[in-house]
Formats: sequence, C-alpha cells, structure tokens
Amino acid sequence: MRRWEPWVFNSLGLAVAASGFAYLWMKYGLETDDPFALVNHPWEPAMLDLHVLTSPAFLLAFGILFNAHIVKQLRAWRRDNRVSGLFSLALFALMAVSGYLLQVGTSEALLTALVVVHVGSGTLFAVAYVGHLILTLRMWARARQRIPAHAA
Repeated sequence: MRRWEPWVFNSLGLAVAASGFAYLWMKYGLETDDPFALVNHPWEPAMLDLHVLTSPAFLLAFGILFNAHIVKQLRAWRRDNRVSGLFSLALFALMAVSGYLLQVGTSEALLTALVVVHVGSGTLFAVAYVGHLILTLRMWARARQRIPAHAA
C-alpha cells in the first residue's frame, strides 16, 4: 500500500464523518425559533452538500484501499486485527448502500428507516475504524520493540 492511500482515505473519512455528524446535529439536534424556517441552522445545507460531495471521493478512496490493503489482508489470513477490519468492512458496506439509497428513496417510511440505518452504521463505522487504526498502531509499536536498535 502506498503512503498516500491511507492518508487520502483517512482525510476523506474525517471530512465525511465531520460533515455527517454536523448535519445530523443541525437537522435533528437543533430547533429554530422561526416557524417559517426551512432549516434549523444556516450551515445545515452546506454540511449536507459537503457530506454528499465528499462521499463519492471517499468511496473511490475505499476502492483503492480495498485493492491495495483489504484483499491482501484477507488472503494472508492473519489474526492481527482482522475482527475490527471485517467489522469495519461490513459497516462501510451498510453505510454506503444506505447512503446511496437515501438519494433515491421516495417513501417516507423507507427514508426514515434508511436514515436510522445510515446514521447507525456510519457512527459504528467511525468508531470501529478508529479502533482498527488504534490496533494497527499498537501492532506496529510492538513490532518495532522486537527489532533490535542496531538493526533499525
């Protein structure tokens, strides 16, 4: 895996997560005093735009990471942090599919269910992926401790 691949994926993931959580908070966590207001916060449309516009780039970066990292790790079948990786992978798929379907759904009941699935899987993905990164950093630190200082 090239150095820029995880950097781009993590940066886009941060942008998608931050804009998604900000939009969620503005749409469902705030209330406006104006009975004629269409939004609860002036930045609400901008957060949704940022979320929707960065998500395709995030999906593209995921495809690159999938090819460069995930397929290789699945073939290696090492234990390491496989559980957190597979959990993150499943949540990413659920998050991506529900996000896509949110754009084309028309039924109010379906849209409500998709919002719940998208927000839930997106939140769990963010937590699981951060956990996966922490486990990876710990593995690297342990591996570096096993290497003698004169060998490095």
